[in-house]
Amino acid sequence: MSEEQKIADVDGQDEENVTVSKMEELLKEFPVQSLQEGKKIKGVVIAIDKHALFVDLGEYGTGIVYGKEIKDGIGDNRKKLKQGSEIVATIIDQENEEGYVELSVKEAMMEEAWNDLREKMSTRDVLSAKILDANKGGLMIEINSVIGFMPVSQLSAEHYPRVDDGDKNKIFEILKSYVGIDMRIVVLDAIEDEEKLIVSEKEAYKDEEKEAISEFKMGDIVEGEISGVVDFGAFVKFSPPSKKSEGDEKDKLEGLVHISQLDWKLISNPRDFVKVGDKIKAKIIDINETRISLSIRELKNDPWVNVGENYKVGDIVDGTVNKINHFGAFVYLDQDIHGLAHVSEFISRYPNKNIDEVIVSGEVYKWQIMSMDPNEHRMGLKFIGKGEKAVKEAEKEDTDSEDKEDESDSAKATTDKKKADKKSDAKKPASAKATAGEEDDKSDSDKEDNKKEEKKDKKETKKKTASTKTKADKEEKKVKADKKKTEKKPASAKATAGEEKETKKKDVKTEATKDKKSASTKATVGEEKEGEK
Repeated sequence: MSEEQKIADVDGQDEENVTVSKMEELLKEFPVQSLQEGKKIKGVVIAIDKHALFVDLGEYGTGIVYGKEIKDGIGDNRKKLKQGSEIVATIIDQENEEGYVELSVKEAMMEEAWNDLREKMSTRDVLSAKILDANKGGLMIEINSVIGFMPVSQLSAEHYPRVDDGDKNKIFEILKSYVGIDMRIVVLDAIEDEEKLIVSEKEAYKDEEKEAISEFKMGDIVEGEISGVVDFGAFVKFSPPSKKSEGDEKDKLEGLVHISQLDWKLISNPRDFVKVGDKIKAKIIDINETRISLSIRELKNDPWVNVGENYKVGDIVDGTVNKINHFGAFVYLDQDIHGLAHVSEFISRYPNKNIDEVIVSGEVYKWQIMSMDPNEHRMGLKFIGKGEKAVKEAEKEDTDSEDKEDESDSAKATTDKKKADKKSDAKKPASAKATAGEEDDKSDSDKEDNKKEEKKDKKETKKKTASTKTKADKEEKKVKADKKKTEKKPASAKATAGEEKETKKKDVKTEATKDKKSASTKATVGEEKEGEK
C-alpha cells in the first residue's frame, strides 16, 4: 500500500469517529426509549373508521387499533372518541406488516375503567346505570364496560320488592321488571383483582333523605301507610311535613316497625297483626342517618306497669303455651302478660324428654311465678302441671324443700359453732383450758344436782297429794258417820249437828286448797329450774 492510500484511510476513520462521537452525545442528551411489547403507551387519536383506530405516538410513529380490539376494549365508549382524544394502549407488536405499531386498548382501557370507578367510589359520585339482568339476589348493571351487582338490600324504598308472604319467586318477578331501565347508583366497592363491583341505589338518595329526615326528631308522631310486611316487622311510608301536601311517592320516607315494637304482647308473625295498605300512627324511637325506627306499641298503654296488682312472685297461675323453642316455652297468663319457662325447668324434672313431649302449644297448664321484672317485661315461670293434684304436689315439694333447707341451715350453724369453739380453745393458754375444763365439769355437776332436786320435788309433791287425798277421805267418812247419828237425835240436836257438819266441810276444803297451792308452787319451781337448764 502506498503512502497516499494510508493517509486517505486514516482521514476516513477520523471522520467516522467524529460522527459516532456526535451521535453518542446526542443520545446522551436526548435518550430514545425503545418500544417494548406489553408496555403501555399514550397517544392521540388522529383517525377513526369502521375497521381501525389510528393513534399518533409521536417519535414512535403511528399506532393502530383494529376493529375487534375497538369493540372488545372500549365498548360503547368508542362512540365518544374523536380526533384529538387521548387514550392509553398496550403495545402488541413494535412494527406489524403494514409498518404500524400494533396496539391493544382492551387491557389498558379496563385498567383506566377501574381507576375511574375507584375515584368515583371515593367521591361518592351519583351515576346512571342501566339494568342488564336480574337474579334472586339482586340486579346486574354496567358501568365503564365493567359488569357490577346491586343487592336487593341496596334498592331504594321506591324499588324495594315488598311481598307479604316473602315468596322468593314473587320477589324475582318484581326484580325482572326493572331490566332495561336506568337507575341512579353510587359505587360501594370496586376491586379490580377480583373483578368485584358493588353498587347501591339507596345511597344515591342518601343526601336527599337526610335533608327530609332533618324535619323530624325522636318522639314525633307520624301518620303513614304500611308499605310492606316481612318476617322481622313492617315498613311504613310517610311524608315529611314540607312535602305532605304534594303527596308524591318519590318524596316519601320509609321507616321500620320492628316485630317487637308492633305491640306489647308477643307476636310470632307480623302478618297476623298488620297488612299492606293499613293506615297507622307510629312514634319515632330512633334516627340513624337515613334509618328511621318506629313504634306502634309506644302509643298504647303498657300493661306491665300494673302487673304487680294481678301477679306476685310465688303465685301459682293458669297459663296458655304460646310458643315452644330450644330455650323454653313462652306462656301467656292473659292477653297481654307473658312469661318464659326456661328449658332447664323441664330438664331437671323430665331428663329424658323434650319440652314438646311434656307440654303442647295452645294448651293451658299450671305455672308458678319464680321472678318478675316489669321494667324489662320479663317473667320467669316454673312448670307445675295440670289440675289441683299437680298444685298440691308442687306445694308439698316446696314445703319439703324448705324443711331440708332449714335442717341444712341448722346443721351448718351447729358445725360452724363447733369449729369456732375449737378455734377458740386452740388459742387459749393451758391455764385457761384447764379452767374451762373445770367449768365444764362444774356445769355437768350442776346439771346432775338439778336433776336430783327435780326428782325429789316431784316425789314430795306426789306424797303431799296422796296425804291430802287420804285426809279428805277420812273426813268424808267421819261426816257420813255423824250423819247417821244425827238422824237418831231430836230436831235441835240435828240442827246443831248440821252446823258442825258445815263447819267441818269448810275446814276440809280449806286444807285441801292449801295443799294444792303448795303442790302447784313446787311444780312451778321445778319448771323454772328446767328452763334455766
